[in-house]
Amino acid sequence: MLNDRSQILLKTLVERYIEDGQPVGSRTLSRYSGLDLSAASIRNVMADLEEMGFIASPHTSAGRIPTPKGYRFFVDTLLTVKPLQSGEVMQLEDQLHPDNPQRLISSASQLLSDLTSFAGVVMNPRQSNVFHHIEFIPLGERRVLLIMVTPDGDVQNRMLQTDRNYSQNELLIASNFFNQHYAGRALDEVTLSLRAELRDLQQDIGKLMEAALMLGNASLAQSSPFVVAGERNLLDIEDFSSNVQSLRKLFGLFEEKTDMLKLLEISRQAQGVKIFIGGESGVMPLDECSMVTAPYQVNGQIVGTVGVIGPTRMAYERVIPIVDVTAKLLSSALSLNAA
Repeated sequence: MLNDRSQILLKTLVERYIEDGQPVGSRTLSRYSGLDLSAASIRNVMADLEEMGFIASPHTSAGRIPTPKGYRFFVDTLLTVKPLQSGEVMQLEDQLHPDNPQRLISSASQLLSDLTSFAGVVMNPRQSNVFHHIEFIPLGERRVLLIMVTPDGDVQNRMLQTDRNYSQNELLIASNFFNQHYAGRALDEVTLSLRAELRDLQQDIGKLMEAALMLGNASLAQSSPFVVAGERNLLDIEDFSSNVQSLRKLFGLFEEKTDMLKLLEISRQAQGVKIFIGGESGVMPLDECSMVTAPYQVNGQIVGTVGVIGPTRMAYERVIPIVDVTAKLLSSALSLNAA
């Protein structure tokens, strides 16, 4: 465990590096730490912190910079989170009022990006492929429009190519059968139950229903697992822009959705704000990159995650409350929308 003097100097070093982006020397630490120590004493403490892996010395400078381990200790132990200003809270509340779920999620990711100048990411709600209402509309030429409404109000429209033309009455029978017997249940569960009951219906209407279930399941699974806004902001961050290889890895994280989804899933299962620093998660590709996340809920059930991706040299005391408040406001708006 670090003693008080070491903690104060480490906190000062991290704060100055986040602010200025330059390696921090003993003179700067003496000026900003508030400690009455000689330059030699400060250098001795710095040497100890470096030996313990909290800071490192770049080859081009006599100063020190924090390591991912140093950032982790700073965030977990030394950080004082600042509450959001009332104007920022109002901006969030203004944009995150009850609306179509997909528009809310897009707005949340854009707000996270706008308020932090980094990339905002929101995991789409984990869908249970439950439907609230199904309707079939005849289009002629052996085509039927399938309209499926989920419990949160999302509407999916899909075209069914059929073996023959169906009358309006036949399609009404099929719609009523679905809605009376299976509304509120998952489509894959309905598929199992339906097979036993289709014997009571005309065989070709049964084929139509099976085709609708397959297409419905597929359409719900097709939506992107998360929404990202502000990726281009990362091009303007010096920590990334000076290193093309780092940028490639970072944008690869957005394109290769599997790794990003792993992080968001870990966050979804966490309580409150979770912070990934550098490569400590085993998923993030860069030591220079951090992600601040928080889960959001619909009617008390955690269904997704919001987050901000930026450099490890970010103002955590500001980003953390932005992510936390956004998650809570998104939860409230989605829950009201689903009511």
